[in-house]
Amino acid sequence: MLTWPHPGTDWSDVLADVEPVFLEIAKAVLRFEHVLLSCEHVVRLQELERELNHFAREQGLPGRVVAVPAPANDTWARDHGPIAVARDGSHELLDFRFNAWGGKFPWEKDNALNSHLSNFGSFGKTPLVPVDFVLEGGSIESDGKGTLLTTSECLLTPSRNPAMDRGGIEHLLSETLGAERILWLNHGYLAGDDTDSHIDTLARFCDHDHICYVACPDVGDEHYSALAAMEEELQQFHQADGQPYRLTPLPWPDAIHDDDGERLPATYANFLIINGAVLVPVYGVPQDDEALATLGGIFPDREIIPVNCRPLIRQHGSLHCVTMQIPAGVVTA
Repeated sequence: MLTWPHPGTDWSDVLADVEPVFLEIAKAVLRFEHVLLSCEHVVRLQELERELNHFAREQGLPGRVVAVPAPANDTWARDHGPIAVARDGSHELLDFRFNAWGGKFPWEKDNALNSHLSNFGSFGKTPLVPVDFVLEGGSIESDGKGTLLTTSECLLTPSRNPAMDRGGIEHLLSETLGAERILWLNHGYLAGDDTDSHIDTLARFCDHDHICYVACPDVGDEHYSALAAMEEELQQFHQADGQPYRLTPLPWPDAIHDDDGERLPATYANFLIINGAVLVPVYGVPQDDEALATLGGIFPDREIIPVNCRPLIRQHGSLHCVTMQIPAGVVTA
């Protein structure tokens, strides 16, 4: 799922830079999967549908584009998209509330986007189930076996669900997502991050027993203390069977700043796993090659595909942030 940037978003002044990134992501995904694409501007949506489906047919790719007109404030599909769960041999799409990371930006169109897609028939017979709880997909990481990884900085922020404490949140996530265990990170930080420390920029499950994470080796860097404390927390975590996790640190990219001198949240943890491949954000810095090699070693059975995401981090997100996976069979192309 991709929510396309348009002139009504914060991307308006840099559409010429950011649209090629979205096109690159879409074309890479079409090599393996279908793409559900929405855009507020119908004419642009029709152009994209023709262009991308022509590309897929010409290349003999298995994927097709399903294009849906829908209003949107922004493009962060990971956070406003539906979260899929498997239940009793079928799927449900959970429509959690979205309030732009605690009301930081306009959000009403994004919060209604999943309903637009469902009403259009994009999800077929798969039910879209509303959940009266603010939750972004980027704030949780699942091992697929009942364990969730998250950050207290994000989920416990009062601007999201002020009436719920940690125990209440754990109960809700157990009821809705089937979480049997929740591992809370109390440390972890990226400068320029608007999300209150989303887990998908910091630490990711690579397998049920393997976590990769952002590590900062530079003691003079502003991130050093927080990320070192996060590493210590990860070392203390155990799997459900009591065994420690395999841990792999990811390279630390050179600092990247915007035109105003603000540091941007470049991270290699924001990769996207798809069928047969892993799309990896790169930023035009010397550490890109090491990051690709590291993730290639973690996922030896998948193709490693770099995507230049330097334009995306100008709005403080990256590759995983602009995508949301939907189970096979839900969307028919």
